[in-house]
Amino acid sequence: MRAFFGAAGARWRRWSRWRRAGVVAGLVVSLLLTAVAGLALALRLEYAGEPAADARTRGRDAVWLGHAWVDGRKTDADIAGLVTLLAGTGIKDLFVHTGPFEHDGSLPGDLHPRARWFVDAVHRGLPGIRVQSWLGQLVAPEFDALNMDDPATRARITDAATQVLDLGFDGVHLDLEPVRSGSAGFLAVLAQVRAVTGARAVPLSVSAPQIDPLPGLHNLGIALRDHGKWWSQAYFAEVARRVDQVALMSYDTAMPWQSLYGGYVAQQTSLALAVTPATVDLLMGAPAFWSDDIAHHGAAETVPAALRGIRLALSRDDPARQTFGVALYVDFAATPQDWAAYRRDWGTPR
Repeated sequence: MRAFFGAAGARWRRWSRWRRAGVVAGLVVSLLLTAVAGLALALRLEYAGEPAADARTRGRDAVWLGHAWVDGRKTDADIAGLVTLLAGTGIKDLFVHTGPFEHDGSLPGDLHPRARWFVDAVHRGLPGIRVQSWLGQLVAPEFDALNMDDPATRARITDAATQVLDLGFDGVHLDLEPVRSGSAGFLAVLAQVRAVTGARAVPLSVSAPQIDPLPGLHNLGIALRDHGKWWSQAYFAEVARRVDQVALMSYDTAMPWQSLYGGYVAQQTSLALAVTPATVDLLMGAPAFWSDDIAHHGAAETVPAALRGIRLALSRDDPARQTFGVALYVDFAATPQDWAAYRRDWGTPR
């Protein structure tokens, strides 16, 4: 054995620097291709099988709504259309875009002049459906924007929560991006805002990024691209324990085919189910919009593929869970086919 390795070492030393570099590069590429193939196979297996017949809506679903509903562009006729659209579905929550925050955490009142009109109209036309104020902004350190580590900024965010609840909203939905895994400032924001929502007996809801599909992937994303794409599963659990509802944004995955995308969503659903308390509503996002770029392949990321992946994971991991739903993103881009798929594949409340 020693003679074999000795001869191999001698040959290696006789090769040119370029030949040695080519061999090393070939080995690295081979290892990467093997890893990618293994991951693709794992995701395809996640998408295999048939979901249980009762893995369908629990009547706790949601949809993100655009800013037009509160800035004066919508009318009573639009409300009537929304009532017709949502009738007989499992939609429980409407996240209506009411912000964004200013970079200092404040919320200008002139951004949503028709907010009270919208809330009152939904309460009349869709009794039992909650209207939550969707508040978001880009955050530091990735952007020169909202800094959640600043106590004064957190205080203004908390004041904004009071501001929208005074308008009649039934809850606060925070969408702050991209929050990095482990952010203490974000946890502090949640604690302060939940004190406000808890005192009003309304939910605090939050949008969450995807969970590491491979351990430690969030660290690699920051190291290579300075981008907080994923959260560790442990940090996702920390956030889920501090809110009443968490919506995982399971889209913009870069998956090239429906089978891989659906398998990825199934994996994300399983990871989230494992650590979300049973008292907290877990919503899985479904992409009711079209885009075609490196992060989102429209032919792959579809509502039917997402719903099949969600149903498969729910069937396997926690079929009896009632605090579970899907969240459609977003109303102004959703097609009739998206809504038909939601009704067909996820169904109406039992």
